[in-house]
Amino acid sequence: MADVPRQTSHATGVLVTTCISTLVVNANTSAVSILLPAISKDTHTSVDTLQWAVTGYSLVGAAVIITSGSLGDVFGRKLIFQLGLVLFVGSCILIALANSGGMVIAGRAIQGAAGATILACGLSLLTVATDDEEQLRAVSLWGAAAAVGAAAGPLLGGVLVEATGWQGLFWIDAGIGVLCIVLTVATVSESRDPGRTRSIDYAGTLLIALTLVPLILGVSKSGDWGWLSAATLTCFAVCVVACFTFVKVEQHVAVPLLDLHLLGNRVLVGATIAILIGAGTINGLMYLLGLYFQDPATLGMSPLQAGLATLPATVGLVVVATFVPRLAKRFGTRLTVGAGFAVTTAGFAVIGFAEGSWKYAAFVLPLIAIAVGMGLSNGPSSSAATAAVDAGQVGEASGVSNMARYVGAAVATALAATVYGTVIANHEHDGASSADAVAAGLGAASWVMAVFSAAGLLLAILVIVRHRSDRGTMRDVAAGAAAHLHTLPDPGSQT
Repeated sequence: MADVPRQTSHATGVLVTTCISTLVVNANTSAVSILLPAISKDTHTSVDTLQWAVTGYSLVGAAVIITSGSLGDVFGRKLIFQLGLVLFVGSCILIALANSGGMVIAGRAIQGAAGATILACGLSLLTVATDDEEQLRAVSLWGAAAAVGAAAGPLLGGVLVEATGWQGLFWIDAGIGVLCIVLTVATVSESRDPGRTRSIDYAGTLLIALTLVPLILGVSKSGDWGWLSAATLTCFAVCVVACFTFVKVEQHVAVPLLDLHLLGNRVLVGATIAILIGAGTINGLMYLLGLYFQDPATLGMSPLQAGLATLPATVGLVVVATFVPRLAKRFGTRLTVGAGFAVTTAGFAVIGFAEGSWKYAAFVLPLIAIAVGMGLSNGPSSSAATAAVDAGQVGEASGVSNMARYVGAAVATALAATVYGTVIANHEHDGASSADAVAAGLGAASWVMAVFSAAGLLLAILVIVRHRSDRGTMRDVAAGAAAHLHTLPDPGSQT
């Protein structure tokens, strides 16, 4: 990123604007799983179909998060940030006015592009507007805002469903988005990278989408079509062809979306896969719990109660982050990440034994275990991803790991939804009670998440090596707390 003059007088305004926008985007994202049963009831759309409101958001975000940052560098970070805010407001209004599941899904897809743009360009604006210790404080607060938003989202969603209906969340978010637009106009100065080529890898962006869409569609519909059906295999074939084409395109464009040389960095690849697994499993879990806790056949919670019930998972991620830098410094990245995945695997395994007679108390300890494990693995993995490359490649490594988060969330949520729905249908067909069938669905999906977490444990042992120790600053804590949402690039990271 090229140096530009810092506007000290505007730094506070930039900080306020970017923190508010980041908080509301992440709160909105984490609240949606709690809203799905209410949206399903009002729009007469099955929850299985509405899982695209979650996976579609992540899918589009994966495709555009790196491109939006490049657009900001070329055309102006303020301009692209404002465009993201406008899209966010428009998507909130579209969803709030929706009378069908299709409108909700379309709005969420637009929101995925908006959220990725706001996060990518907001962080760039913040780092340009501040310097040295001020930047350390500002980025720390930005990371904390991201983490708090994610933690507060399910509870806020539950409160608003009961107070205003599920539409209330989106009307309020639209209003906050308008406020952020006004603040941006009043306080944020334009900046761009004049030394960067104006070439944008639009083809790479399109091919990322063409790779992910058939993959998610094939996974989502495999329960209905069959894993070996012509339709499912065609989806996977299109995914493979698009992925192959993406690699070929990236070898020839002036400024590739993904520098393929980075894939030769063993630690970066390992850390990125660990990030993908961590983001995928936590998103899959929150999707499942939002449905299970509110299902009348099991716990029958209200949206507010379900939001409160997920707090051990979301708050646990934030709380454990305060200890992670010191643990990583003392025991090393590999051991910390490995321990995190081991604890997460154990938590998912316990939920894998869920029965229809379980009360909420039976879920508390495994939820805390999963949260603690996620906190232990996410922060050091993010740190390893940026520490494994030269200083000039930190931004690219950060972009790759952030794309991995969106990909993991999309694929894992689709897979969890498919397993959950298929197992429930099979058990009900075999004569099981509704409670036992739903519990079996949750258990089966949790075992899938446990397998992925166990793969993360093996990855940590075999691939992720020790890198520079975390310094234990406020920024490290904030980066760890926000690590399941976004990688905060560290310009000082060196292997």
